[in-house]
Order: sequence, then structure tokens, then C-alpha cells
Amino acid sequence: MTTVNLGNVGDLSKPITVFVEKIFHAAGVLWEPKQMVRIAEAEAKADMIRAIGELKVEAIKELAERTGKRFVYEELRKQYNMESIIGKAIPAIEESAKPQDVEDDWIANFFDKCRLISDEQMQELWAKILAGEANAPGRFSKRTVNIVASLDRSDAEAFTTLCGFAIKILQGHPLPLIYDSKHRIYTDNGISFFGLTNLESIGLIRFDTARLFTQRTVLLIPPYAPGILAERAMHQVPVFYYGQRVTVELPQKEDPALIVGTVILTEPGQQLALVCDAHPVDGFIDYCREKWKGFGYKIEP
Repeated sequence: MTTVNLGNVGDLSKPITVFVEKIFHAAGVLWEPKQMVRIAEAEAKADMIRAIGELKVEAIKELAERTGKRFVYEELRKQYNMESIIGKAIPAIEESAKPQDVEDDWIANFFDKCRLISDEQMQELWAKILAGEANAPGRFSKRTVNIVASLDRSDAEAFTTLCGFAIKILQGHPLPLIYDSKHRIYTDNGISFFGLTNLESIGLIRFDTARLFTQRTVLLIPPYAPGILAERAMHQVPVFYYGQRVTVELPQKEDPALIVGTVILTEPGQQLALVCDAHPVDGFIDYCREKWKGFGYKIEP
């Protein structure tokens, strides 16, 4: 765990300094040696519990003693978890970060949810969300934070696996392409019907085997290009998949759309996909090329 001494905040870069101070004021998270104040408060409450026990019979006194010890232990564990997540987030804070613009309520909600997370891998996910919000305030909603708080490690791994099948169109959000969840390209690489329905119940995706979702293709035009509409439909769609580019030419319709399969990400899913450590699936883009040809699209290359 990385420990930050609040007394040495001035030695850090300005964005990180602001980040640390913002968390301190919004969530009351203290660092060594000042977290001893928090521990002392916990011990004081434990002493009060023990004092009550002294007025009771011996069995109650023993119960009060155990309760006091548990209270101190739980506070220590929560403090450790919060500091660990903060320490993991700090290296990802960018020079252009604006932590001062992160809402206090967002920070308070974030630490209320993450303080019980002790799994190392899940802490990494929480740290990415914290750093991402500091770098671009508003990137992660409180709803997304609340959904992440409900995730088991297996849920997070299932979502990361799904994101390994996601493409991007220009600067848009990731688009997972699940055309037939029973096909070997999916089943051999961790996708299952149960896993998809579980992700839907959590609120990260919409999954509908009875229909194929489509993604409208739009090219955004810079505002400095006079005389051109703000957007226009694309018939030649540049698709990006982990460094690979494929141009998909759609039929000449007024409002063309790319068929993206039986799964789409919800807004929290789109936000969480930004910090997933997903990896490409061997052979998947070739599988997509064949599916696209079957839809009547022209593919280059």
C-alpha cells in the first residue's frame, strides 16, 4: 500500500496536492501519522462500550470487550482500504487533472462504498475510477460507483471479458459485438448466456436474444468548418479493434446503422468500460468480418 503523509503534500505535484486535499476535506480520509486521530476516536468509543459493560454482569462485560475490539479492528481495516485505493490512484493523476471540480458528495459516496473493499484487484478498479474522476470530473456517475460497489470479483472479470469483444467507432464509447453467444469464438473465451444475463441484472448491459441492436453511425464535424452541418451519417465506418482498423461500408440508406448484436452497454457500463483492463480476442475481428459480409456490408481491407 502507498502511504501519503499529509504533512508532505507540498512535495507533490500541484494536481496531486489538490487531489489529496480535496479528499481530505470532502471525505475526512487522513494519512499517516494523522489517521491515528481516527483510530483514537474508535478506541474512545470502544472504551465507552467497555464502560457500559462494567455496569452489567460478567457475561455482558466480556461481550462489550469483544465489541470494542471489533469496532477498532473494523475502523482500522476501512482506513487501510481507503488509503490503499488512494495510493493506487495517485500515479494515474494527470497534470491536466481538475480534482477541485469533483463534487464533495461524489467523493463522500465513493469512500462510503469503497472502504469495505480489500481485494487487491478490485481496489485497482476503484483506484482507476477515482483517478478518472479527478482527471475529468463528471466522467463517472454516482450510479456507476454504486453499481461497482455491488460487484463481486467474478462480476468484474466477466465484464472485463465482455469488453475484450468491444470495438470503437471514432471517439465513441466501446461497443461489444455479441452476435451469437453460443458460437465458439465466444464460449471458448469466457462468454456465456448466464454471464450475460447476470451482467444485465447488475445494470451494466442490455441483453436481448430476440433482437439485434444497431448503432447509428455519425461523423461529427468541427465547429470551425463553416457551412457544414454539425453531424452527418456515415456509410463508410472506420471500426477500431485494439490497434486494428477495418472500414465497413454500409448500404446507401439515409440513416445507416451498424448492426452490433444482442448486447449494448448501459451508461454505467459505458463508463466502467473506460477503465477495464480488457484484451483482444484472437480471431475475433476475422469473425466479425464474416458476419458483416453476411449483413451485406463491404469490408476493407
